[in-house]
Amino acid sequence: MQALEHEIKMLLISALQLEDLKPEDIDAEQALFVEGLGLDSIDALELGLALQKCYGLSMAADSAETRRHFASIHALALFVDGQRKIAA
Repeated sequence: MQALEHEIKMLLISALQLEDLKPEDIDAEQALFVEGLGLDSIDALELGLALQKCYGLSMAADSAETRRHFASIHALALFVDGQRKIAA
C-alpha cells in the first residue's frame, strides 16, 4: 500500500503543480482539504481527473462516498486498490 500511496502523492504533486512539495512532505493520513494540505474544490476536480486518467477510475462528481475517498492519500490508495481488485 505504501508504494501506491507514494504514486498518488506524486500524481497529486504533478497534477496540482505543487513543485514546493515532495512526497515525503505529505503524511498519508493528513487531510487533503481545509486544515490539512489546504486543497480546494478546483484542486479536487483536477485530482479526480488525474486519478481517472491514470487509474481508469470512475466516480461521482459530488457524493458523500467520493468525499470520503478524498479525505487523505491513504483513503485514495484504499479506493484505487479496491477498484483494481474489482476490475481484475
